[in-house]
Amino acid sequence: MTATATIYHNPRCNTSRAALKLIQQAGIEPTVVRYLETPPTKDGLRKLLDDAGLTASQAIRTKEAVYKELGLKDSSEDELIAAMVDNPILIERPIVVTNKGTVLARPAEKVLDILR
Repeated sequence: MTATATIYHNPRCNTSRAALKLIQQAGIEPTVVRYLETPPTKDGLRKLLDDAGLTASQAIRTKEAVYKELGLKDSSEDELIAAMVDNPILIERPIVVTNKGTVLARPAEKVLDILR
């Protein structure tokens, strides 16, 4: 079976670019989802996080200005997911999906765990 991968990618992010390069060096040309332009649905994001073993509070970018502006510090997981879908800049990146699993590739080398 040919290995496939999907990367939820922000081309302005060094870690995201590094993960993409590692995937390509493994001989895989991934599907690239520019999630800032095409954010996942609530159910899609929830599945990505569940598959990666993460909660929304573990996968939200707390240093983004919009996090503070929206006052998300004490929000529920459902409220965080809704905020991430409405403001995709809040989604930590890159999230990579292969037939071997889903990871938040921070550091980028974590992607290697699901490429082998």
